[in-house]
Amino acid sequence: MYPPFSKGTGYSNTGNHMKRTIVIFLLAAAFLAACNPKNRTEPDDTPTSGVIAIAADETLAPIVRQEIAVFESIYKEAGIVPRFSGETETINRLLHDSTRLAVTTRPLTPEETAGMNRKKLFPKAVRVATDAIALVINRTNRDSLIGMPVLKEILTGKIRNWKELSPRNPAMPIEVVFDNPNSSTVRYAIDSICAGEKLSGLLKAEQDNRAVLDYVSKTPGALGIIGVNPVSNPADSTSTSFTGNIRVMAVSRYREATPANSFKPYQAHIALGDYPMTRPVYLILSEPRMGLASGFTSFVASDRGQRIILKSGLLPATQPLRIVNIK
Repeated sequence: MYPPFSKGTGYSNTGNHMKRTIVIFLLAAAFLAACNPKNRTEPDDTPTSGVIAIAADETLAPIVRQEIAVFESIYKEAGIVPRFSGETETINRLLHDSTRLAVTTRPLTPEETAGMNRKKLFPKAVRVATDAIALVINRTNRDSLIGMPVLKEILTGKIRNWKELSPRNPAMPIEVVFDNPNSSTVRYAIDSICAGEKLSGLLKAEQDNRAVLDYVSKTPGALGIIGVNPVSNPADSTSTSFTGNIRVMAVSRYREATPANSFKPYQAHIALGDYPMTRPVYLILSEPRMGLASGFTSFVASDRGQRIILKSGLLPATQPLRIVNIK
């Protein structure tokens, strides 16, 4: 025989029983949801829809923004959020699996590729363009030509004054400024210009391309070293706002730079191999499925994406370039 319930006791026990039943039901439902693959957190993007973040080298920001703008105008349900940074951070975001697409000026090293393979992420590098390194000086600077051997001596600290380049130059210190301490431009200077030789400790680094252009436009003795995209892209307001205060130098492979053997980083000179400081542009994809990162990569490598690169001032990887000789 059950004991008699006091007033209100029977109702309270029934309520507790119902609460316990509800809690058990919710726990069971949560357990089943966790065990059901369909309810796990899975990417829901497709090649033409969804929202993803991509990592991109800051020196390539103008062209990346243009490609995204056109891609999103075509595919209304797609959203791509670019995260611009120096080369080191851009690559690290890919290696640490915080993004499945990186826009860089170098492929992954064998060690980096092996590390991603161990995580079952098999990266693929798609070359989409050829970029160049541009040297920018203040408009008042008379010396608009420079040879690669001389540039190396400036970067390594052997030449420190514009007067050492030419007797007609005023005696003012050469203030070399890069876009970012961890940028692809600094790596290029060490690897390709200085052949591994240590850079001078007197070099400066700003935060981005715009800061370099601003510094050069205000400093008569400055020598800015940046990717060519910000000063070759007619659609980029960053470059046009500084056009009146800076000049792009012509570069020669020889120590004695002359108008005949020196070239500016125009598309034709890049295509013909006349301009000595060029580098490839890659989209590195580590997406294990056909998602939005794959769709955007295919778009940039397509005819329409390559035409955008052509108009930006860079050299597209597949789009033919028409070169016309003008006498």
